[in-house]
Amino acid sequence: MFRLRWISAPVLGMLAVGVLPAMGAEGRLRFVFITCCRDEAFFGPLKQGMRDAARAMDVDCEFTGTPGVDVAAQAALVRKAVAQGYQGIALNIIDPVAFDDVVREARQRGVAVVAFNTDDRRTPNARLAGICQNYYEAGLALGRAATFIPPGSKVLLTQHDRGISALDDRLRGLQDALRERKMTWKVICSTNEPDRATEIISAELKADPQIHFVLGTGLTDTEAAGHAIERHFAGKGYAAAGFDLTPEILRMLRSGVLRMTVDQQPYAQGFYPVVQLALYCRYGIMPCDLDAGATIVTARDVDRLLDLTRMGYR
Repeated sequence: MFRLRWISAPVLGMLAVGVLPAMGAEGRLRFVFITCCRDEAFFGPLKQGMRDAARAMDVDCEFTGTPGVDVAAQAALVRKAVAQGYQGIALNIIDPVAFDDVVREARQRGVAVVAFNTDDRRTPNARLAGICQNYYEAGLALGRAATFIPPGSKVLLTQHDRGISALDDRLRGLQDALRERKMTWKVICSTNEPDRATEIISAELKADPQIHFVLGTGLTDTEAAGHAIERHFAGKGYAAAGFDLTPEILRMLRSGVLRMTVDQQPYAQGFYPVVQLALYCRYGIMPCDLDAGATIVTARDVDRLLDLTRMGYR
């Protein structure tokens, strides 16, 4: 669903004086996606969407970012992209204040900026639009859908990194949903390294026999929760659920170790920013917000999705 955002006064001023990006060499537009955790498997379908849209819109587009969560280094990449003459930037705004200045600077230089994957909805920001999931609502949806967890249970809630607003918002939604069902929880950071995350989650479950259920907020910790249960708690009444789609997550959905996952459609998060940046740069058509959705995926959906996941679209 598209939702139009009120346009801030600074952005209106830019439009009024005609500050639109100039074309690159030979009239070809150049865009760049800038993210944290650039090598995470989640971004595979997003890159596919970016490449497909770049071909469709006849633009050049690159994907870059920081290896982990480093907002200062990520902000520096924005300034570098502006200096290198990119006409459009898709930015993963993982912090509500850390990117305000660099986005404003980019817009003042005539560079179009949209958010992807994570948007800044808490503070004023000069970016033009956001293409991402409503993370709080997604966490709330998963917590309410996880009826396999009996009321009154104690649940392990996991994040693969700290300092990412999207994960914090999902966590908040999960907590509100569990609170409605009179549940308690423990929150841990599992790390974004798969084997280490599996070890950490396994240790937490072994240390507290009251906990039989895990709810993840991201891809790595969701996979790790499934692996921990498979390796150490199979057949003992343990189960997990979380976020995102990979062949491994779908395999564990089929086996029943994972009961459900939430698809945020990363392909769309790569495709639509390119389209919106191209339309804005060429014709001044304002980008608008796009909710990437929070579809609950269960074992019955696996066969339909598995081939698309292997091809990089889901």
